[in-house]
Amino acid sequence: MALNLLYANDKKGDYPNSWYAATATPLPRFASLNAEVTADVCIVGGGYTGLSAALHLAERGRSVVLLEANRVGFGASGRNGGQLGSGQRMDQDGLESLMGHAEAAKLWQMGEAAKDLVRALIARHGQDCQLKPGVAWTASSAADTADLHEYASRLEERYGYDQIERLDAEACHALCPSPDYVGGFLDHGAAHLHPLNYALSLARAANAAGAEIHETSEVVAIEDGPKLRIKTAQGQVRADHLILACNGYLGGLNRQVAARVMPINNFIIATEPLGDDAERVLTRDVAVADSKFVVNYFRLSQDKRLLFGGGESYGYHFPTDIAATVRKPMRQIFPHLQDVKIDYAWGGTLGITMKRMPYLARLAPNILTASGYSGHGVGTATHAGQLMALAVEGDGDGFDTLARVPAPAFPGGSALRSPLLVLAMTWFSLRDKLGI
Repeated sequence: MALNLLYANDKKGDYPNSWYAATATPLPRFASLNAEVTADVCIVGGGYTGLSAALHLAERGRSVVLLEANRVGFGASGRNGGQLGSGQRMDQDGLESLMGHAEAAKLWQMGEAAKDLVRALIARHGQDCQLKPGVAWTASSAADTADLHEYASRLEERYGYDQIERLDAEACHALCPSPDYVGGFLDHGAAHLHPLNYALSLARAANAAGAEIHETSEVVAIEDGPKLRIKTAQGQVRADHLILACNGYLGGLNRQVAARVMPINNFIIATEPLGDDAERVLTRDVAVADSKFVVNYFRLSQDKRLLFGGGESYGYHFPTDIAATVRKPMRQIFPHLQDVKIDYAWGGTLGITMKRMPYLARLAPNILTASGYSGHGVGTATHAGQLMALAVEGDGDGFDTLARVPAPAFPGGSALRSPLLVLAMTWFSLRDKLGI
């Protein structure tokens, strides 16, 4: 995929016109790279993964240069639903079937460690991140409700996780008065936050720790070898180690990663402030995700707007009317908001994998990569950055645990993966609509 995906829907060097960008704590621009520099580690990508890696490496005394094609937090890290979920993107049942209970248990503990890491980083560096506990999973059928309740029981029995409050129909409607939902559970151990402010807090912390950050510095070529050469349009970095942390914006920088991590687009709207009507959306300050295959997710902002995410697209360009795209699923969940004014509508590109688990790999003895978080990146990406920093330092246990998760390439490589995924997503979306 061509690198112009970086600019297909956005102006170079600017954040999208999102509610997050409008309410973020400003961070001065970092200068572009326009010289030849050297570093112990070069990091490509200024989202959660790259910023976390930069912070943890700089704190350990490594010289670090981070290159970001646009602005730090420009991609999915600054545009997502802001949910810090428990576990991994694949549920524990799936992981047990895929890898056995022992490996699944390690991955569960890594998911818990990821949440703890985010909380610790925010406590140290990100007091403006608006971190709040609670994410509810809601179901649109009695069968899905039963599945969620049974899953909560298995988490408690097998993993000792006791942070889940089961919701029957009455309790679900008391929390979220949507006619579409009939039950679910509330995970008090999960959380939600302001995703762009969180990314910016990591950038500030990494820079303060000594990491050298360059924005609007798109990498155009990588020459591997014992001493790596990473080239931008106006400069280059000579480094002993390279970390690729590009997620959905990797482009053509590495074929092995591109075959396994596919960019897709997702969309969010922010309504006008709802005032007293906010109680007809949520009665508690929690986030919600539903059990549909193409997930709807939402929460209330501090000024009582509904931040609602829904709809996906494949290919380079966002739809011409994002607000209309997202209003459709929002009306299904909240019919009374069908005519509500939408103040912000934005899209973002994320990376997904065949197994919906992150793809971590050693591409060469001195090149590491992590991406493909499949909508579960707030905690997992932050943790992956830390794990890559530890691997560079010689402690690769955590990195290798995630790298052992099978990561098949998409059928047909980049030429066929989008059409095949569109067909699959269309089928599952139809199943959602038909309730089967």
